Amino acid sequence: MLFSALVLAPRATHAAPYAAMVIDARTGEVLHSRNADARLHPASLTKMMTLYIAFEAIRLGEITLDTEVTISRNAASEPPSRLGLQAGTRIRLRYLIRAAAVRSGNDAATAIGEAISGSEAAFARRMNRTAIALGMNRTTFRNAHGLTENGHLSTARDMTTMGRRLFYDYPQYYNLFSRRSADAGIATVRNTNRRFLDAYRGADGIKTGYTRAAGYNLVASAERGQERIIATVFGGRSTATRNERIMELLDMGFARAPSTATVRRPELPVYDDDDRVGSSIRATGAVTSSLRPLPRPGTQDELPEVAPELLAAVEHAVEDALTDPPTEEVAEEIAENLPTPRPDDLPEEPDIALARAEEAEAPIPTAEGATAPAAPEELLEVAETRTAAETPSVIPVPRPEIPSVDSAEIELAVIDPDPEPPQQEIVTRASSTGTRLYGVSLGRHPSRNAAERLLLQTALTELSTFGEALRNVVNRPGGFEAQFAGMSEEAAERACARLMSRNVTCTTYGP
Repeated sequence: MLFSALVLAPRATHAAPYAAMVIDARTGEVLHSRNADARLHPASLTKMMTLYIAFEAIRLGEITLDTEVTISRNAASEPPSRLGLQAGTRIRLRYLIRAAAVRSGNDAATAIGEAISGSEAAFARRMNRTAIALGMNRTTFRNAHGLTENGHLSTARDMTTMGRRLFYDYPQYYNLFSRRSADAGIATVRNTNRRFLDAYRGADGIKTGYTRAAGYNLVASAERGQERIIATVFGGRSTATRNERIMELLDMGFARAPSTATVRRPELPVYDDDDRVGSSIRATGAVTSSLRPLPRPGTQDELPEVAPELLAAVEHAVEDALTDPPTEEVAEEIAENLPTPRPDDLPEEPDIALARAEEAEAPIPTAEGATAPAAPEELLEVAETRTAAETPSVIPVPRPEIPSVDSAEIELAVIDPDPEPPQQEIVTRASSTGTRLYGVSLGRHPSRNAAERLLLQTALTELSTFGEALRNVVNRPGGFEAQFAGMSEEAAERACARLMSRNVTCTTYGP
């Protein structure tokens, strides 16, 4: 008896607090709650937010599914559960998404955050901003994976909200959470939630989580007929008891929910910061006008003399960017050159089974009765071949004119006659930076013309990233430094990370 007491006492001491939440996913109505607003450790439920932001970044053209991500030492050193990524290796974002969603890989989640925001800390800031925009007011994130960290806390209510937003905001990716296995590039991974998915009729997600501090957590979703219920459990004692409790909660939800209800879809989040990441505007999939920098005040007669090679470089960049027609089928192929406007990353496909043939016999209907826009492994694969009949003709797009520049807007630094003059700076677009005191440097170049040409080419192909930034050329010892100035710290970090993912050397700077 004494031995039993000594063995069992630590388990009771370390038992995680229990919390639960059940909602009707169609309306968001709360059907049951217990300790739903208690701030607890979410564990790997955190990865729902990591994946939500990844889907958002794809929608906004910040990154594509086929962007190759270089794995950092920080990501590779994350403890299990992990995919097994090695520092310095390159892997496409689509595989990282699968590993994080299905295997709950901590290394994959960290790599996603670093690829999108440049650093784990910057990505955590974006996670918190997104949480506020989604109404998750009692959640604070410190990392992308959910391992226990001081201040990294959420609630059953907020995580239930997160699950509902994944389903309604990004339905084209939701099938990930019901896969029993997935190809993650370097390995085939198995779903950490497969026991629940196999045990409960209509279950199709969403995410498990476990740490010693959190206990066994789960956000689960299931659909029967026209009803969809989402339930959350924090603090389960084991996988088995957690699954039993979540099934009881789902049964309660189906019993309490009305058979019919008007679906109230949430709006995409809108952010209040200057970067305006997360705009509620959805891309239509068609380019309606040629993509070029906005004309500045002034007339063509006022345009200062521009080197012929600079004009040629601009024209070639535009031709390269518009080689392929901007259709949904080739959206990912042209995304690197046409950042905005762009379609949702995934094309619509005919309804097919969510799981493999032996695991499902028919498509699962959505809350509105239509077939869910879900598919197996092929949904996250871009078609490698297209027949001539499938490929639309190229849409002619007029070449952009060189925007006029008012000479009053070009500020020239006074040149000191001293043999060692101070730094000289050319600001190619006047603006008040306000509190935007950060920027991105593209390095030093042998001539001012080379620096200006690089800035213009980069601005042309990265309109969504540098559309509001100032283009500066600074004369420094050893060459002319090309800079984008007048950015917020987060915008500069994200912009440089995006350039580095495309093998463009850059650094950020600030006050």
